Amino acid sequence: MPDEETQTLDRSAGGDTPARPVSGAAEAAATRTVAATPGTTAQPTWLGPVLIVGIVLAALNLRPAITSLGALFEETRTGLGMSGTVAGMITSVPALCFAVFGVTAPRLSRRFGPAAVVCAGMAAVATGLLIRPFATGAAGFLAASALSLAGIALTNVLLPVIVKRYFPDRVGTMIGLYSMSLAAGTSLAAAATVPLTGALGGSWRTGLLIWAVLALLAVLPWLPVARASRRAERAGTATGPVASAAGPRVVRSRTAWALACYFGLQATGAYITMGWLPQIFRDAGVSASTAGLLLAVTMVMGVPLAFVIPGLAARMKNQGAIAVTLGVFGLTGYLGLYFAPAAGAWAWALLLGISNCAFPLVITLIGLRAKSPAGVVRLSAFAQSTGYLISIPGPLLIGTLYQHSGGWGLPLALMAGLLVPQIALGVLAGRDRTIEDECGMGD
Repeated sequence: MPDEETQTLDRSAGGDTPARPVSGAAEAAATRTVAATPGTTAQPTWLGPVLIVGIVLAALNLRPAITSLGALFEETRTGLGMSGTVAGMITSVPALCFAVFGVTAPRLSRRFGPAAVVCAGMAAVATGLLIRPFATGAAGFLAASALSLAGIALTNVLLPVIVKRYFPDRVGTMIGLYSMSLAAGTSLAAAATVPLTGALGGSWRTGLLIWAVLALLAVLPWLPVARASRRAERAGTATGPVASAAGPRVVRSRTAWALACYFGLQATGAYITMGWLPQIFRDAGVSASTAGLLLAVTMVMGVPLAFVIPGLAARMKNQGAIAVTLGVFGLTGYLGLYFAPAAGAWAWALLLGISNCAFPLVITLIGLRAKSPAGVVRLSAFAQSTGYLISIPGPLLIGTLYQHSGGWGLPLALMAGLLVPQIALGVLAGRDRTIEDECGMGD
């Protein structure tokens, strides 16, 4: 008998029937040949392993464009002559790009195929990272950053869809691998950017440029995958979640709005953390390299918890308790930053890292709150795009408060205050219901 977690994960993948238990031999076979959904023909034997490499490399590149800048933010601000308000705008750009470009991902995937869009997204990331260090002003720097972030936005939405489409019998494992790789790339850029910059001559431009190499590597496995996917779609063999245009009207669902707003507030906290946490520590007297390591500690917490939280959430009928627990960790971390930022720096970084693991929770909830394949895709695009749109003012407001108040008291109070509605929305989004039921679509 399949256990509850397996059934729930299969529902999140868009399956219409309970998932079958996968033996070790079957899982190994699935690695050699990507599992076919009903109505498909067998895929090339090389596709499974190449897809796994591609997913890992793509996920590794979803945050270094942001956290590498966070580690060198002071040097970049000075080098480009940015004011505090403009710097806050730079930290808001990720959320804006994720909102604007993320909503286009389902339409583009239907037109060109999800693998081709991810391939183009990785190429955009690499191009932006190659151009950005050579910018001579804030406007050029912002434009190059936006190009990279547009590619990240498309990949953000479509990687989970690709996992569910090509690995229907191993959704939990692959989502865990994807989440772990994302967290690893985030923390690697945060920890290594400052030391690598110093080793390569000390220029912040060089420190940002090195991450283009990792992005270029990520393009390579997606070239053959995109080509094979397009051939399959022309032959009429590709079906799955992204192929269906039918689905519930998510804007009519209270749960969808609660999930989107929860996503928005957790994204606000995450991007404030990635953009400003090193500066908070540096203003408290912590060295630049140590501040980068502290950000890495915050980000690396997502690696183990990316496996723990989805499995735990899938076993629970109501996930609100997890949202409350993560919020309490965040409140404690912000209080610590307010009263003793340097003395307890490592503890506060750890607590905020646990709190920021609301991201794997919300990605899991997107699957749990929809029954149908089309519902999962629509809810993913709606929650992420709306959520990132909600998160745009946060980093900008933090930068403005920091500039005009001359300290971190007011910004930290705002960060802590935002966790209160985040906790409440997490409780609402965690209730055991689906958007199809709320929209009157039944099964």
